[in-house]
Amino acid sequence: MKNTFMQKKQEIKRDWYVIDANNAPLGRVAVKVAHVLRGKHKPTYTPNLDCGDYVIVINASNVVLTGNKLDDKMYYNHSGYPGGLRERTARTMKENYPVEMMERAVKGMLPKGRLGRQMYKKLFVYAGSEHPHAAQKPVEMKLN
Repeated sequence: MKNTFMQKKQEIKRDWYVIDANNAPLGRVAVKVAHVLRGKHKPTYTPNLDCGDYVIVINASNVVLTGNKLDDKMYYNHSGYPGGLRERTARTMKENYPVEMMERAVKGMLPKGRLGRQMYKKLFVYAGSEHPHAAQKPVEMKLN
């Protein structure tokens, strides 16, 4: 009988990837990014370890939302004080906070708890096409 392969923490090798979100749907980009951050694209995936890679998302301000989501989708924040609920539409988020919009979409697809927070730290989102991670020699990853 063959045992299931379980990767060890010391054997994890991390790569850097760049994903261009230009004219791509927000959900499609977020799913791909979350998949790579978790490490599910690797044959050595282990659920209880952070075996994912680093991901750089560029052109987050050019992401597309289909249908009426620009006006219907709402983003909520609460300060913790009475009457402290802040509501913003997706249109406002895309115009003023495109990086936060992408980060929220990806964070919602990661596991909750300390492992998910550890994975989330490997995400870097930029509104434009420039990023300061050229020294890491990131590989461009296509959205399928």
